[in-house]
Amino acid sequence: MHGFIPPDRFFPYLTWTDIQAMPDKENVVIIQPVGSIEQHGPHLPIIVDSAIASAVLGKALSKLNPTIPAYALPPLYYGKSNEHWHFPGTITLSAQTLLAVLTEMADSIYRSGFRKLVLMNAHGGQPQVMEIAARDIHQKYEDFLIFPLFTWRVPNIAKELLTLKELEYGIHAGDGETSLLLSILPEQVKMERAVAEYPQELPEDSLLSMEGKLPFAWVTRDLSQSGVMGDATVATKEKGDRLLESLGEGWVRVIEDVYQFRQPQVWMKS
Repeated sequence: MHGFIPPDRFFPYLTWTDIQAMPDKENVVIIQPVGSIEQHGPHLPIIVDSAIASAVLGKALSKLNPTIPAYALPPLYYGKSNEHWHFPGTITLSAQTLLAVLTEMADSIYRSGFRKLVLMNAHGGQPQVMEIAARDIHQKYEDFLIFPLFTWRVPNIAKELLTLKELEYGIHAGDGETSLLLSILPEQVKMERAVAEYPQELPEDSLLSMEGKLPFAWVTRDLSQSGVMGDATVATKEKGDRLLESLGEGWVRVIEDVYQFRQPQVWMKS
């Protein structure tokens, strides 16, 4: 049941008495991997984002100093994926449903005495939902520290392995994700079906862009026929192994920082 997560770091393997007796619970780091079930082109399984979140977290927890208390919750496989819903197999929650699930999960974690929760999101279509959930949960419980983090934003070596074009436009089922899947779920990758397709008909010489500071709204079929945005044909397991290792190391640093973090409370000093 624990999948990529070390069994001694898998929260559901604890008993209620283990949790009741746990020391210093306010500084124990609880991590909720959040992914999606959505199309990733003709060559990748629809579990990509959920698999990446779980594998990166598992790598990090296996490297983490055993004196730092941190536990992974079961992955939340479904996410807000409506940009992909024209492609068969995509399963999507509404933003409202995902927000409710995150909030009610957090209520339970708080009730058990924990005060640090990481929302470890691996799907590019829902960071805003994580951020809204985090702010609202912290407002509800002022001593509950919530961290809405994106799996890929920790320090890693993607810039060393991917082209500049891929880094900017290869946002879905391209070189990076395909290489990672070749590392973590190689039997589920159909490289003979891999394609290279970058987003089409983007505005030129415009301040507006697909992502970034001034984005426009889009769904995947607006930009891609295959569902791929990037070059999957150049992916390799060697790149995936290196990416996984560096992402895992980046997440070790993040978990250490969360463990040490204390919420600023300037208002109490005035």
